[in-house]
Amino acid sequence: MRSCLWKSRTPSMNIIISAFLGCLALAPAAPHDSKVRWCLTSNQELRKCNDLATTTMQLACVKRDGHHECIRSIKDGEADAITLDGGDIYKAGLKNYDLHPVYAEDYGEDSCPYAVAVVKKGTRFKFSELRGKRSCHTGLGKSAGWIVPIGTFLSRNQIKWAGIEDKPLEQAVMEFFSASCVPGATKSTRLCQLCKGDCSRSHEEPYYDDGGAFQCLKDGAGDIAFVQHLTVPAAEKDQYELLCKDDTRKSIDEYKTCHLAQIPARAVVTRRGFILPPCLTERNSLFKEAGAFSSEGYTAKNLMFRDSTKRLVQLPKIMDAFLYLGAQYTASVRSLQKGLSTDSTSRYIKWCAVGHAETAKCDLWSVNSMDDSGNVRVECQNGQSVDECISKIMRKEADAMAIDGGQVYTAGKCGLVPAMVEQYDESKCTLGSDASSYYAVAVVRKGSGVTWNNLKGKKSCHNSLGRTAGWNIPMALLHNSTGQCDFSKYFSQSCAPGADPESNLCALCKGSGKGVRSERVRCKPSTEELYYGYAGTFRCLVEGGGDVAFVRHSTVGENTDGKGPDWASRLKSSDFELICPGGSAPVPVSDFARCNLAKVPAHAVVTRPESRGDVVAVLKEQQGMFGDAVADAPFKMFQSENGKNLLFKDSTKCLQEIPATKTFREFLGDAYVATMDFLRQCSSNVPDLENACTYRTCH
Repeated sequence: MRSCLWKSRTPSMNIIISAFLGCLALAPAAPHDSKVRWCLTSNQELRKCNDLATTTMQLACVKRDGHHECIRSIKDGEADAITLDGGDIYKAGLKNYDLHPVYAEDYGEDSCPYAVAVVKKGTRFKFSELRGKRSCHTGLGKSAGWIVPIGTFLSRNQIKWAGIEDKPLEQAVMEFFSASCVPGATKSTRLCQLCKGDCSRSHEEPYYDDGGAFQCLKDGAGDIAFVQHLTVPAAEKDQYELLCKDDTRKSIDEYKTCHLAQIPARAVVTRRGFILPPCLTERNSLFKEAGAFSSEGYTAKNLMFRDSTKRLVQLPKIMDAFLYLGAQYTASVRSLQKGLSTDSTSRYIKWCAVGHAETAKCDLWSVNSMDDSGNVRVECQNGQSVDECISKIMRKEADAMAIDGGQVYTAGKCGLVPAMVEQYDESKCTLGSDASSYYAVAVVRKGSGVTWNNLKGKKSCHNSLGRTAGWNIPMALLHNSTGQCDFSKYFSQSCAPGADPESNLCALCKGSGKGVRSERVRCKPSTEELYYGYAGTFRCLVEGGGDVAFVRHSTVGENTDGKGPDWASRLKSSDFELICPGGSAPVPVSDFARCNLAKVPAHAVVTRPESRGDVVAVLKEQQGMFGDAVADAPFKMFQSENGKNLLFKDSTKCLQEIPATKTFREFLGDAYVATMDFLRQCSSNVPDLENACTYRTCH
């Protein structure tokens, strides 16, 4: 029996346990103490933690009255770590706490749990017939027991709620169920009527958490339990069923086709700057043998960790709460906190700009966006890179930005959605026709002798890592023909903004060209790097020593024959040509339809799913005031005075709405998605942000 482990350990077991828990000392902790202080929320958890702590001097146990108090204690440095459910991870990641997940619980085959609705066999009601029933929930604000089921009822209009201005969400839920046990709810309400103890959001309440909610159903207190799919014990599965959203019932083991949603696994969180020991993952077998993943003998389940945990998996360093949870899950949390606002007069969006030049244009847009009531319709936020802006959009620090197809792919992996697309053909702006596209091409100097077949060892110019025409398409083609993943070894020197500044992928980059700061911004993926973007990539070919520039088909025409900035004023389009895959002879730059690397999707505006409607509405309004068709507008959305392609492509004629039902994969198209999926076989081509968004998470 696991409960006897601590009372009758063998000397060898003492060594195993101490060897593991001793590793906790490797982590930097509070200055006055070398112990890692784990935060607990119940007496049962405290007893288990104290048992673990008796084997070593390196673990300390700190009890607080609830998860919120633990989050605050970790932020204040009074505790160091706690394992949290998705709803609490969201709260811990907010600015006032800024905690972040460092290890995720791994449950084996189903590392991403499912939220399910469990009922006893023999009952006859359907999912659509739950009004008036008695409900058992894991806890207020918890994923499987509250966020997912209540969000599902709201989205299906089974629970009527117009938002917090109408009434508290708890009141709306009380009006739906006849009685409930929702640990953590207001004790004097019907939401605590079925609870067996004090209705606290801790193991002091017998019906708390997944095991407690199931016990609430098992005891006959409730008609339905909202839990995660691993909750029902194997020996009891034949006595229970799952309610499916299509009004059918299925066995407990059919959760993959009968569930409410997938939810994030629980994760260990800590404050920024505190490093928990890596041996949590390196010596998982020892941790498991020490009993950390069992609550047997403590009169409660899932203490400190979920009992179904097989091991802990270390998360990428870039991970934060919102990357871990995903845009869809965080949208669900927010919808339960505020509801849908019906006040359209206060609607505005926060646009994310990258670099000084874009921020300056955005600020000008913001000033001009003020309406007759003095309300600004566009506010500006800025980031050091597109990836940072995508992160800010996920955190709701920004709402939208227009990005390249490769970046749309990354944003989509992070749960954002494409809302509007740039249209480059003016005649199609009023027809509601298919979205624009463009060609990715490879440009060389005329007569240089450079061909597709002799590119190895040449010097290359790219608009940025992860961009469509400048990186994804040409690198996918090269990877397909050579099997090469390390492109720093394929080209002798390059400028690929966003790469390691010390690598030869940044050797040709110039920086800002202005004083000491120039070197600090060299190879940054923003307009501060002179060779960033399509015009910058072409400039790298012209004056930076490049042999080939990977750009879009219109780039040469936009920067030659009297067009473009000062550095391009004397260039002639006839001095450049395109090289074609397959080894055919170079062709004039005007022959891009015949000689190109691929036809690719236009740039698109991305946003969070719940913000799509506001973003589309505001942008339609703004282009009606500042679009290309408005002759005397004081501001032009699709023109750039102090740079090229700032905020939007300068060749944009209008923005067209993308249907709300279209996913980012459908927008990009099968061919482009296949190219991106293929290129992602090279781990070096997966951005850190995308790695974090897709690392063992469940969006």
